[in-house]
Amino acid sequence: MKSLEYIPACNQCAYENNSIFRFLNDDQLSLLSYEKGCNLYKKGNVVYHEGGRVNGFYCVNIGIVKLYKTGYEGREQIIRFAKQGEIIGFRSVLSGDFACHTARILEDSLLCFIPTETLFELIRKNAEFSIELLKLTCRELGEANAFITDIAQKTVRERLAEVLLILYNGFGLDEEKFLQIVLTREELSNIVGTATESVIRLLSELKEDKLIEIHGRRLKLLDLRGLKKVANY
Repeated sequence: MKSLEYIPACNQCAYENNSIFRFLNDDQLSLLSYEKGCNLYKKGNVVYHEGGRVNGFYCVNIGIVKLYKTGYEGREQIIRFAKQGEIIGFRSVLSGDFACHTARILEDSLLCFIPTETLFELIRKNAEFSIELLKLTCRELGEANAFITDIAQKTVRERLAEVLLILYNGFGLDEEKFLQIVLTREELSNIVGTATESVIRLLSELKEDKLIEIHGRRLKLLDLRGLKKVANY
């Protein structure tokens, strides 16, 4: 982790990245810029640990952060990936609980840290921001409920196809139709909730069905409609 002398301005970032902070007025954005701190993190760095005490939350200015819980025998269960403009750790701040997951840097990142009291001051002073934060919390809980349903009712093949579509919706494709996020097979299995060997086999099946192409860790999505059919999405 490396501290920055130059702090990105919130009023520009909020609108460029379509973040929740776009609902703040100019004075509140100035307060946010003054109160926050920004740091550079290298790939693999841990921002905070599950079960640790938190005294603020983070906004992703650049990069990707992996959020996961640790299960049986230390196995990761990836919850989601946070990208530019998204906030992490805020639910633990709101509830006053210990961190409910671990945040690890997937790609070199620039994160801004906002103290707990700053968040509560913005909530008290801006009803629209408070409502949008509530909506964001509800969306995350809805995604968690949908994942529980998928684990119980969908096959591993269906879940893998759905995960590829979720990554497509979250990060998009480049000009050559490659996903703009690169994951290891273990990370994919930790999202799907299965063994790494199963993910490797099922990716090969999707390749044989001409739904995807595999180039090392990079995945090219050839047939989105076909993947949706596989995923019952």
